[in-house]
Amino acid sequence: MKHTPSTKAYCLLVVSLLFANLALAAGEEDAAWNNVLKKKYFGDRTIDESGTSIELTAPYRAEDPALVPISITAKTPQTPSNYIKTITLIIDNNPVPFAAAFHFTPESGKADIATRLRFNAYTNIRAIAETNDGKLSMVKAFVKASGGCSAPIGADLEAAMARMGKMKFKLEGDKAVLNQPNQTQLLVSHPSISGMQMDQISRIIKPAHFVTQVKVNFNGKPVMSAETDIALSTDPNFRFYFVPDKAGDLKAEVKDNLGKEFSYTQTVSP
Repeated sequence: MKHTPSTKAYCLLVVSLLFANLALAAGEEDAAWNNVLKKKYFGDRTIDESGTSIELTAPYRAEDPALVPISITAKTPQTPSNYIKTITLIIDNNPVPFAAAFHFTPESGKADIATRLRFNAYTNIRAIAETNDGKLSMVKAFVKASGGCSAPIGADLEAAMARMGKMKFKLEGDKAVLNQPNQTQLLVSHPSISGMQMDQISRIIKPAHFVTQVKVNFNGKPVMSAETDIALSTDPNFRFYFVPDKAGDLKAEVKDNLGKEFSYTQTVSP
């Protein structure tokens, strides 16, 4: 049988996923973290694994490996004297294990975040929280999913590119509640191409084009920001909190790896 280059690439991917899953079945699901990733991202810092700061929710078996819902819930409110400043997400067996780092302030109200990620093999996902005093704590969840980073690009790529950069906020209620944490969601139109995906029409692997930075502020004060990588799903969205003290403007700024920048402002009324 004669293999085309795309067929060879597909076969190699299948074999690599098979061996990754066999290794995990042998009880080595923490090998990448213990041997490489912990040192790479956190050096020799002590990480508490008792789950004192946050909870992580992820499906044990994902329905769609390219759209896996992930949520992190903080166990304490954000206050000026005690708050979570960063939550880092690591997906051990993804091609790029670093998925995102979310940054919060006391004005966030809650250091809760939810988004959708790609998983390329059976793996642990880890959420590592850093509080303002520099302490680290970690929780993890095992997710059965494979092929999410290389899932084929849909046939409507041209339409996706045309609407790229469009954004909107969705508040949980019709009006914001003053001086209380308000849940909102930022919806971003972006193809988020991982660099491992094949265009279903041209059969060509498309170059990577993904969101790398998100910033949200309210009346100029930072609420949530993030650095992201190829694990972010197509048309990413982020659910988070902010505490308004009066009516004002909620503003989002987004950048991608090709240098494109987008911004959107929405007025929030109490």
